[in-house]
Amino acid sequence: MVCDKCEKKLAKVIVPDKWKEGASNTTESGGRKVNENKLLSKKHRWTPYGTAKCTICKQQLHQEGKYCLSCAYKKGVCSMCGKQVLDTTHYKQSNV
Repeated sequence: MVCDKCEKKLAKVIVPDKWKEGASNTTESGGRKVNENKLLSKKHRWTPYGTAKCTICKQQLHQEGKYCLSCAYKKGVCSMCGKQVLDTTHYKQSNV
């Protein structure tokens, strides 16, 4: 649940690079070394989830923001900025 202002800031869909045109997984572009141990080279390690966490339940977020999607829907706020988006006073929501 994201407001109109933060909808522009959403992360783009991951699309693979064109083959051998600046791709990070080819040796010609300098992106990858031959016989490199990926476990030892931690500087190029990819983390699927960022370091941001939800302020309510402390769950890791998949994109930058303040709240996870379930907490944002329960409170009726934008998950990125915390702005009130919808009124949830008459909703029957459980705490489970």
